[in-house]
Amino acid sequence: MVSTLETDIRPGLGLGKFELGSSLWSVIELLRGMQHVFPMVDVKFDPDTPTTPVILHIRPHLDLLFSGHHQRLHTICLRRLRDLNPPVTLKYKDTTLSSSEEVLRRVGVSRTFGPTYPGDDLQYPGVSFSFEEDGRNDGLKSPTLHTEDRMQEVKRVIVTQKNAPGEVRDALGEVTECSAMDGEIKRAVVKVHDGVTLDFFPSNTNSVRVRIGISTAQDLICDLGQPLRIHYKEDDRMTIHSRNAFADIQGDTDYFYNYLQHGIDFLMSGTTHVVKKIILHSNVPGTPLFQRYKRCPWEIEGKPEDNEDESPSRVRFYDRADVIGHFLSPGESPPSMLLDRTDEEDGLTLPSSKTRLLGFDGVILEATESEQVVAVMLF
Repeated sequence: MVSTLETDIRPGLGLGKFELGSSLWSVIELLRGMQHVFPMVDVKFDPDTPTTPVILHIRPHLDLLFSGHHQRLHTICLRRLRDLNPPVTLKYKDTTLSSSEEVLRRVGVSRTFGPTYPGDDLQYPGVSFSFEEDGRNDGLKSPTLHTEDRMQEVKRVIVTQKNAPGEVRDALGEVTECSAMDGEIKRAVVKVHDGVTLDFFPSNTNSVRVRIGISTAQDLICDLGQPLRIHYKEDDRMTIHSRNAFADIQGDTDYFYNYLQHGIDFLMSGTTHVVKKIILHSNVPGTPLFQRYKRCPWEIEGKPEDNEDESPSRVRFYDRADVIGHFLSPGESPPSMLLDRTDEEDGLTLPSSKTRLLGFDGVILEATESEQVVAVMLF
């Protein structure tokens, strides 16, 4: 017997287990833990654009739209209310709006939510009800079934954030700060040869500064909590490129603090337990590292032009690798190496799995063939 998918509408906040403002990484992690409820999920995106909106199509009922820059849940669409594989029960507070026995119609929406503005859809703050199956309006509606028909059947329910008075929200724009973001990174400002300053939600939260060669493992735990994983460094293949024959001879004792939920790795010295390197991940769809880490919204800050320069120039995670490279080293071509992460994953094939490692003074960029930066390493 197929279990019923029970969802409740929270206008402007979410639907069922999904909260507006949640990160793509968090939602996919949630789905991974509920494969018995959501066995089929399609991830749709533009492979050539780092800031492409991402759609999770959870067959057959749900479409989740995530914003392009910060990968946060922007819009939830519940569709195919009459599809019984599985059946859906839709509730609002203590009222059952739709179930396998009850059809949601225009009159039922009006009785529950009250009057609304004229139009083909019923629009309320944070939620709307559509009578089109997939948002397509081909102008072939039956003349006996016009938009004011009380018994018109609702085909889709769309949940978004509530607009402020007079505000017009971009359907593909970013999500307004909300409680679902609390405790997550708002901005990671990189200073080369120094470290990174982390700003968190809510906006009045104190920043955390992590400095290479200074911040300790204890500092990280106090400021960021326990890492989700601790990984001991076993891969020393890069030492072959070192000019120092004895470089990292004690490398086996080094270890990573993996803050997957923040999109950051810290390489710690196994002897001093001080930060040696920082790796910030961009969570670019279609790459081998996609969904291993949450997108970290990093920015690399340049040097102030003078003592009065309060806002020095920056490049950001969504800028092209060549733009960032020119920012870091104007007029010079950095040395590069090829990396194929699928070499370590048997059975994993991707259309473009190879990336380039671009070396700069204190920074290494990992970039795709389409110039998207998937990670930045500070040392």
